[in-house]
Amino acid sequence: MAPLSSSRIRLRFLLVAALLLPFALLAHAAAPAAAQEVRQIKLTEQQVQGFIAAQKAMSAVAEKIESPAADKPDPKIQAALEDIARKNGFKDYAEYDEVAANISMVMAGIDPQTREFTDAKTAIKKEIDEVTADQALAPDERKQMLEELNESLKTAVIVQNLGNVDVVRKYYDQIDDLMQ
Repeated sequence: MAPLSSSRIRLRFLLVAALLLPFALLAHAAAPAAAQEVRQIKLTEQQVQGFIAAQKAMSAVAEKIESPAADKPDPKIQAALEDIARKNGFKDYAEYDEVAANISMVMAGIDPQTREFTDAKTAIKKEIDEVTADQALAPDERKQMLEELNESLKTAVIVQNLGNVDVVRKYYDQIDDLMQ
């Protein structure tokens, strides 16, 4: 596998962050409690297909949440989220959100060109090595990048259910299209 350049890795993380943003906004509206760590589950093909099918409707709801007045969960928005989730095969919005988070964790580790999966900690450590060795970077830029990468390393989550990689990889193109 060819090494990823710093810019390709940053771009990949930005794309995954773009995929996660609507879910973070939806989770904020649907769950008034403090943010919780993602519970890792074993994904099924049915769950991934339901996730893909729900995206157009979920994105439409996410657009409504992005307004500044969304500090307090709106009961109508919560009801819409629950309805969309149920229509796409989920017990409730919480299950949908859990599936979305697990898919996103896997997508973050898949190289778009090779479709090879690398866990987050390994990818971040490799990026740290590349940034450290990159003599073209200005010292201040290198220092800032290394600080950010080391911070990311502290919170990086390892995918526990490696079978999820195969399920998500099977639907990679469809999920990747959602990120565009």
